[in-house]
Amino acid sequence: MAQRKTKSRPVTLVDVARESGFSPSTVSIVLNNAPLSRHIAATTKERIRKTAQSLGYRPDAFARSLRRRRSHTIGVMIFDLSDPFCTLILRGIQKSLDPTSYQPIMMDANNDRKQLVGYLDLLMERRVEGLIVVANWLFEEGGLLAQLRNSRLPTIVVGRDLSGDAIRSVIVNNEEGGYLAIKHLYDLGHRRIAVIRGPAKLMDSDRRWKGIQRFSSENGLRIEPQLVRQLPEAIDANSGFDGGLFQTEDLLRSGEKFTALVAFDDLTALGAVRALDRAGLRVPEDCSVIGFDDVPPAWFSTPDLTTIRQPMQAMGQLAADWILGEVGGAPQPVEPPTRPHALAPSLVLRGSTKAFPQALPG
Repeated sequence: MAQRKTKSRPVTLVDVARESGFSPSTVSIVLNNAPLSRHIAATTKERIRKTAQSLGYRPDAFARSLRRRRSHTIGVMIFDLSDPFCTLILRGIQKSLDPTSYQPIMMDANNDRKQLVGYLDLLMERRVEGLIVVANWLFEEGGLLAQLRNSRLPTIVVGRDLSGDAIRSVIVNNEEGGYLAIKHLYDLGHRRIAVIRGPAKLMDSDRRWKGIQRFSSENGLRIEPQLVRQLPEAIDANSGFDGGLFQTEDLLRSGEKFTALVAFDDLTALGAVRALDRAGLRVPEDCSVIGFDDVPPAWFSTPDLTTIRQPMQAMGQLAADWILGEVGGAPQPVEPPTRPHALAPSLVLRGSTKAFPQALPG
C-alpha cells in the first residue's frame, strides 16, 4: 500500500527551540536580535543560530509586521513596465531600498486608469508605509490625486510636476533639456531645423518647446512653423516610434527642406531615423537627429543616438531616499522639498548628429 505523502510545513521557532534545547522565548530573543539578547551567552546565541540555519528557518516577516504595526514595504506604481523610461527609474529605486529593511511592492498599471485606482487601493490595504509613483499624464485623471491627498500616505511622484496638487515630485529640467538640444544643432551649423513635439497633454512637451523657443529668441534662430509637428495622444509605450515615423514622413512629403530634427524623446527620434532611411536619406550625413531621455534603445541603434539624458536612475534613487526619510528607514533622513526637484539634463554625443551637410533633404 502506497504511503501517503505528508505536506511540508515551514520551520517554526518551536522547531528551533526543540532541536537546540532552549526555550522558545530564548530562541525568539536571539533570532529577532531583541535588546534582551545582550544578556544571553555568546555560545548560546551561536548554537541557536546554527540550529536555525541547519533547519532552514526563515522568520515570518508578515507576522512580525503585524506585531510591530509596520509593514516595512514601499509601494511602487508605474504606468507601463514595457516603457524603457520606467526601467532605469526602477533600478534607482531598488538601489536605494536594497541596503534597508524596506521591500518594494511593484504594481504595473499598463496604462489603465481603472487599474491605477484599484492598485492604489490594494497597496493601502497592504499597509505600505510610503508610495513612489512613476507617472505619466494618466495619473492626473480618474480621481487618483484626491485619493492620495485624503490618504495622507507619504508619496513622491517621479516624472510629473504635481506640486500644484500638493504632491511632491522629482523631475528633470525639461526646459533646459530643450535648450541644450537645439543649441547642439545650432552649434553644428544647422539653421533649418524640424521639431517633433510631444503630445499636447504632456507638460514635459511644453517645457522642452519653451527651452527651444528661448534659445531661438536669444540667437535669432527662426523655427519655421511648417517644420513643427506634434505627436498625438497615445498610451502605448511604442507609440512614440510610430509617431516619429509618421510625422517625419509627413515633413518629407511637405517638400520643406531641413538639415536637422529635434525629437520629443528617443523613441520618436528612432522613428524619425527610420523614416529618413526609407526616403533614402542618411543620418547624420543628410540629416542630424537628436532625441531626449537616453533610454537603452538609443545606445544600440544604428547610428547610435545623440540625445539629452535624463538622470533617470538618480531620480529613482532620490525618490526612494525621500520616502525612506519620511518613514524613518533612512540612515540619514533626506527632507523632501516643498517644490518639485528638477535634476539637470546633459547632452550625450553619439553618431546621429554632425556638422551642417552640403545637401538638404527634400
